Amino acid sequence: MSLFNQTVNLLKKEIILEWRSKYAFNGVLLYIVSTVFICYISFNLNPGFKNSSGYPIVWNILFWIIMLFASVNAIAKSFMQESKARLLYYYTIAHPQAIILSKTIYNILLMGLLSVLALVVYMLFFTNTVGDLLFYFLAVLLGSISFSTVFTMISAIASKAGNNGTLMAILSFPVIIPVILILIKISKAAMDGLDRGLSLGNIGVLAAINVIVIATSLLLFPYLWRD
Repeated sequence: MSLFNQTVNLLKKEIILEWRSKYAFNGVLLYIVSTVFICYISFNLNPGFKNSSGYPIVWNILFWIIMLFASVNAIAKSFMQESKARLLYYYTIAHPQAIILSKTIYNILLMGLLSVLALVVYMLFFTNTVGDLLFYFLAVLLGSISFSTVFTMISAIASKAGNNGTLMAILSFPVIIPVILILIKISKAAMDGLDRGLSLGNIGVLAAINVIVIATSLLLFPYLWRD
């Protein structure tokens, strides 16, 4: 079976399993809604906060903080939740590149859906201060793709170690910080309604990071898979 067919079949398997259990989707959605609601209540304790000049900046940063931890909760267990018996079975029927690609694509789809729902919930609770909503929506989709590619690769590496949670935090920190900084710049430009052309450079850098991460995953995962 070709690499493409194996990837498609494994992706279908991931979607079917999630559709049956809805464990990751429901858990992360509950986290997003509850976190946004807690932030909403906290900020309402200070009536003058929304009228302050720093409100749009905090609005933007707070959204990305919520999405960052939601991504960790949704993607961190991509490989950690797989049993050794199932991984051994995959080893006998599929190429390692098909496995990492299917996991990455599935996480992108999952985080894309959750990101859109998170943005809708966020705007329902907090006053919308976005100048260019369509461009901000694009930034959110770019963020979901970036989080998915990075955390899927880190999850694959951490699953081979005993102390998975600690190793994942250490490995993801130097990679995710530049991504967060670029996403904040792009989304802040969308909030201010600036010319979209001014953000093309940052979008190009973000795309380059994603390409490098995916390429690294395809090169590195077969060696991890042999262990």
